[in-house]
Amino acid sequence: MAEADRTAIHEVMEQQTISIAKAGILTTLNARCSILAAANPAYGRYNPRRSLEQNIQLPAALLSRFDLLWLIQDRPDRDNDLRLAQHITYVHQHSRQPPAQFEPLDMKLMRRYIAMCREKQPTVPESLADYITAAYVEMRREAWASKDATYTSARTLLAILRLSTALARLRMVDTVEKEDVNEAIRLMEMSKDSLLSDKGQTARTQRPADVIFATVRELVSEGRSVRFSEAEQRCISRGFTPAQFQAALDEYEELNVWQVNTARTRITFV
Repeated sequence: MAEADRTAIHEVMEQQTISIAKAGILTTLNARCSILAAANPAYGRYNPRRSLEQNIQLPAALLSRFDLLWLIQDRPDRDNDLRLAQHITYVHQHSRQPPAQFEPLDMKLMRRYIAMCREKQPTVPESLADYITAAYVEMRREAWASKDATYTSARTLLAILRLSTALARLRMVDTVEKEDVNEAIRLMEMSKDSLLSDKGQTARTQRPADVIFATVRELVSEGRSVRFSEAEQRCISRGFTPAQFQAALDEYEELNVWQVNTARTRITFV
């Protein structure tokens, strides 16, 4: 990307404005829009031994302005490669898409739905302010402790708010709920995992049950118990499914590490 283009996109993503100086006209216009960008690695191949900034040759100051970053790699996989080859050869032979096993949504319906969602302006209630603040502080602590390549800053907090609001819009409601915040945090955690997967720095390389145990253990500040709902929400926000959470509960309960009460409201370490 040329230096002039970097400077221009910096202003758009930071100030939501764009400055124009052309043909004697000097003005500043609003640029309130979403940005979806894609970048190819330098020299045509992603090098896992180099950082993301070095691979796509974009500065960290620019990348930090994106709420989510996903690393998508073309890894050899027999099943995926076979499906892709079959699709391409079918289109080449018949000049049309292969028959789908489902009924796709009508594009007019999707446009109407998106237009209705954009009319919504959800707000974050005061009851969620402390929860979002605590989640952000915890993300900062984890980022410092893990020493990973990603950086958690105040922009991360703004990203959580934007993603939570967007999820509420998809449900066409006027108030952001706790589930929206949890899903926003989960998306950010999965985004970080995708960037670290090739460096062996992600917790996904461990067994899910072990990571869930460590997550629940972190919640026990004083005493030996933690609320069941709080532990479940924290694990789900980190990308684990309810089934994985339940499997970890059963496994460590059989090992007599913790016990879950009959009402399933608290987890107590033995």
